[in-house]
Amino acid sequence: MTKTERSAPGRAGRLRTAGARHVWLSITPEPERELPEAVAELRGNGSIEAERARVERLVTHGSRRAWTAYLSEAAALAREAPPSEARAIVLEVIDNHDNLKLGLQ
Repeated sequence: MTKTERSAPGRAGRLRTAGARHVWLSITPEPERELPEAVAELRGNGSIEAERARVERLVTHGSRRAWTAYLSEAAALAREAPPSEARAIVLEVIDNHDNLKLGLQ
């Protein structure tokens, strides 16, 4: 067995571990597309662009923990809001995201 063959399994394990940290990014783009407008409406500030920028920062520079916190915050806003299309969108997108996330665990 060569040195490369001996080190390959360890290297592959490290690559899988590193990939697992970022697997949340591959779930679906729906939250990135659909949440900013709906969340901005629920917040009542009407700043869709600010919300889009926030989501973009979370996806490109954030962590899984920060993304999960954002989704939790969005879900809490939706649960506290009166029935509306924005509320329904947020709850549906997050429910779908959570179901897809189960497949990654």
